[in-house]
Amino acid sequence: MSNILFLYYQQTDIGCVGIAERGGSITSLHFESAAPPPDAELIETKLIAEAFRQLNSYFAGMLKQFSLPLAPSGTPFMQQVWKALCSIPYGTTVTYKDIATAVGNPLAVRAVGMANHRNSIPIFIPCHRVIGSDGTLTGYRGGLALKQKLLELEQSCR
Repeated sequence: MSNILFLYYQQTDIGCVGIAERGGSITSLHFESAAPPPDAELIETKLIAEAFRQLNSYFAGMLKQFSLPLAPSGTPFMQQVWKALCSIPYGTTVTYKDIATAVGNPLAVRAVGMANHRNSIPIFIPCHRVIGSDGTLTGYRGGLALKQKLLELEQSCR
């Protein structure tokens, strides 16, 4: 597999989004405000095109689960958290404490929050489904308005 980072941008229902691929797996999703990595080749590969197809189907309310090879980069704990995030059912929310408990460390709420913050593939790894223990929306790389929009989309298409 190639070690080249491929990146392509496309206009979506939430604005301009970039999706990156390396070695046959999706490695990151970039919102409009993020600067592209300097080593990226701006090319739409077959996998990136499929990722956009699935993303647009998700925005249209027709896709509830992504089926893409994902390869986020992070520590073993972060990988555990991201795997747990992928098991959150479409249209539902959980708390950071729920995820900490799911990964076997109920006291690691802040570490779960940090793993969420470092999720390089938001939406595909649905960190937007994690909320505060009091039910409030908490930080999201794309902004709280986008987080709210994604949750509302999922609620309306359940």
